Amino acid sequence: MIDAAAHVAVFNAAVATGDWATFSTRFADDAVLAFVGPPVGPFEGREAIAAAYAAQPPDDTITLVGPPSVEGDETVVPYRCDTTGATDTMRFRAAPDGAVQTLTVTFD
Repeated sequence: MIDAAAHVAVFNAAVATGDWATFSTRFADDAVLAFVGPPVGPFEGREAIAAAYAAQPPDDTITLVGPPSVEGDETVVPYRCDTTGATDTMRFRAAPDGAVQTLTVTFD
């Protein structure tokens, strides 16, 4: 299971500092990041994920709005964007070493 609070903390630090290379170390080498809603991605591989965030960095931090739940092999995490108040969902699958293997972000 992915540590959602740690992931959010590292994400928020990257929003503040622009250091997406450090954020991307949370992902497995062959990770996949997909978005449901906006016409971007998917991004395959840690380097592609880091490049995508560096090229179009988010400008809003996020806050968990409920406890993570487990659905099959996914950790499901509801969150809220701090500036806009939009609520969305992250769905993680972990690699055997605990890194993020897949992350699907759904904009509700």
